[in-house]
Amino acid sequence: MSSSSGALPQPRRGRPGPWPPAPPPQPQAPPLSWAKRTGFQSRVSGESLPSASAPTSGQVRLPRPAEAPADLESGPLARSNSALPPPPAAAAAAAAAGNAERQQPPPPPQARARRRDSDGGRPNGQAAAPSLPQLQEDEEEVPERPAHVKYELRDTPGVFPLVIYGFQHYISMIGSIILIPLAMVPAMGGTADDMAAVVSTVLLVTGMTTLLHMFIGTRLPLVQGPSFVYLAPALAIINSPEFFGLNDNNFKHIMKHLQGAIIIGGVFQVVLGYTGLMSLFLRLINPVVVSPTVAAVGLSFFSYGFTKIGTCIEMGILQLLTVVVFALYLRKIKLFGYRVLLIYAVPLGLGITWAIAFVLTATGVYSYKGCDANIPASNNVSAFCRKHVLRMTSCRVDTSHALRSSPWFRFPYPLQWGTPVFSWKMGLVMCVVSVIASVDSVGSYHASSLFVATRPPTSGVVSRGIGVEGVSTVLAGLWGTGVGSATITENVHTIAVTKMGSRRAVGFGAILLVLFSIVGKVGAFIASIPDVMVAALLCFMWAMLCALGLSNLRYSATGSFRNNTIVGLALFLSLSVPSYFQQYGVHPSANSSVPTYFQPYNVASHGPVHTGSGGVNYVLNTLLSLNMVIAFLVALVLDNTVPGGRQERGLYVWSEAEAARRESAVMKDYELPFKIGHAFRWVKCVGL
Repeated sequence: MSSSSGALPQPRRGRPGPWPPAPPPQPQAPPLSWAKRTGFQSRVSGESLPSASAPTSGQVRLPRPAEAPADLESGPLARSNSALPPPPAAAAAAAAAGNAERQQPPPPPQARARRRDSDGGRPNGQAAAPSLPQLQEDEEEVPERPAHVKYELRDTPGVFPLVIYGFQHYISMIGSIILIPLAMVPAMGGTADDMAAVVSTVLLVTGMTTLLHMFIGTRLPLVQGPSFVYLAPALAIINSPEFFGLNDNNFKHIMKHLQGAIIIGGVFQVVLGYTGLMSLFLRLINPVVVSPTVAAVGLSFFSYGFTKIGTCIEMGILQLLTVVVFALYLRKIKLFGYRVLLIYAVPLGLGITWAIAFVLTATGVYSYKGCDANIPASNNVSAFCRKHVLRMTSCRVDTSHALRSSPWFRFPYPLQWGTPVFSWKMGLVMCVVSVIASVDSVGSYHASSLFVATRPPTSGVVSRGIGVEGVSTVLAGLWGTGVGSATITENVHTIAVTKMGSRRAVGFGAILLVLFSIVGKVGAFIASIPDVMVAALLCFMWAMLCALGLSNLRYSATGSFRNNTIVGLALFLSLSVPSYFQQYGVHPSANSSVPTYFQPYNVASHGPVHTGSGGVNYVLNTLLSLNMVIAFLVALVLDNTVPGGRQERGLYVWSEAEAARRESAVMKDYELPFKIGHAFRWVKCVGL
């Protein structure tokens, strides 16, 4: 009894429940964040992207809807309801489906590769696979390439569209073609007749070199012409100390030295392209290098732009505003299905401003009693006339006699200014500048190929294009255009706006340029554009050049701290370092025969570099005073030494030669015509 009283009470057994027992309650899935719900993956510097075969850490991948390439000028597209975030219940169901999917065996390698190729590709528009796939016979498995343009590379428009589009392509780029000689020839002391002759020469060389590049270059629809890259070094050579004090024939004397330097730079570029060195150099050229380099070309002329506009402020601002209104505010207005105001913003703005200036000149607004605009200010006795002569020459439209004195027909010929004079120091400057021009062209090659071609070109095709650009620069030196020839940066913008990517249309327009160059009145008409309007148009062109350069960053991770710092540092130093060289040893009170807007290019006479060799001083002071050279060196060193992933840096992806040969469409895009490439197939570094 005692034992029973000391025992512990037994726990009460619960009632048996229903059979079979219910499963234990599952914990409710937490709501997914925006990143996990959309499959967002960060590209911030220092973070590695997961591969296609790696687990997704619970992230739900939503299928991407097949969207046509949006027209950026038409505004944002309407979003479908499928793009909205799913409700919490749907998110939980998706998470459960994701858990079940992870328990399934991984798909075979072919399925993973197909899924990876359909994910959208690299930031620069290329698929993740490094080699080109062969064309499949089954058309259902081949993804259709979105059409970015109305006529692609090998398309042949009808006769009427060929004429219209060919003429339109060059009219939309007329500012980049004709404005360089209008700014250079007055700095060389040339007359209106000299300017008309140089303009005709530029039209001829532009047509010839474009046809040359279309047949034996990259074969992309890219216009070759006078490049703004060569303008700053040309102005530096024009303002060299040895040319001070020239009285007679200073234009031809300076032009012959320019021709010699341009020919030396062109030969160096030929060697760079046709020896295959450019194929090796391409490994160092990326969007982070191209962007600040091209942008610095446009920023380097800020001292010339508004300083020249200020000589006739009302006409200059009116010219600038008309172009801005047409190119920006009225860019969406269509006539006959085309954005005419956007395509022809420069010629339309020039025509309206020129007509207004003509009316003001005819009504005597810019006439001052007893003053003649053709008499220089230094020869005027009257103080009243000396005060207003600059305004008269800048605002009036009847000060140029080129249109009356020029012949109807004039054929530009080689060595028309005399035998070129070769100087090693000026030639060395142009050799470095030709490298900058090649970097600019590489960005244009890649961007334009994404618009019009099946695939980007191979590194050998790029080298071949650079070699042809060197030949074009040699031709420009022989004919005497004053600057070298390169791919005009505005090509990409023109193709995107006009939707014309046919090389036949571009070739037809080049033939028209050759015909126009023979008519002397055409060059004289262009040479009679007032200087103030030229300066206003150049302000717009240089701003567009800067913007087109920075647009190359879209191929890289634009939110990367690494990339933004490199680009910002390159741009800042490209303005600060040349400013130090240009201001070194300059006394503000000193009288100079060089205009204020050309004094930054007079650095060779007073730069900080002083060695035992005058030629070395000239080369270093001149090169380090060029904005684009500083931007290129800073960006090149930092981008290739600061750690960063391939996708973060946005490396240009060029087609592989072996894979390109297996794809007939790529061969038709880039192979040389008339089976010329079969004889040079062994030269792998300059072709397919």
